[in-house]
Amino acid sequence: MPLKKTAAQMVADARSRIEEIETSDAIAMVNDPQVQIVDLRDPRERERTGFIPGSFHCPRGMLEFWVDPDSPYFKDVFAQDKKFVFHCASGWRSAISVATLQDMGFEAAHLKEGFGSWEKAGGPVEKVAPNSLRPPSFRPF
Repeated sequence: MPLKKTAAQMVADARSRIEEIETSDAIAMVNDPQVQIVDLRDPRERERTGFIPGSFHCPRGMLEFWVDPDSPYFKDVFAQDKKFVFHCASGWRSAISVATLQDMGFEAAHLKEGFGSWEKAGGPVEKVAPNSLRPPSFRPF
């Protein structure tokens, strides 16, 4: 069965209506107290490659629930009066995510080319201690 819309089309549609931040501009924002960078990547990605210092980790699957103040999963970080800049590895998940947030009425931007471009540009990266992101009960298969 053919798809009505491909993932690439969804990303392109999102990018046409959201704010995209270039890597160099995002690097300049990293220490700005009025900016909150939000990492949408999977915990294993953060463990493998590290993360942007000061970023808040919000796994993509929880985003809408953590942002919605009426949700039992709401996180206070999203009630702050700041500029929110979301990122993933390449900018695809974050583009779709920010478009979804915009539909919800939550203003945000995203790192246009993702964490990969951040690393290549020499942006600061903090490393994670192995297994520190996994719950104590985690046992790999």
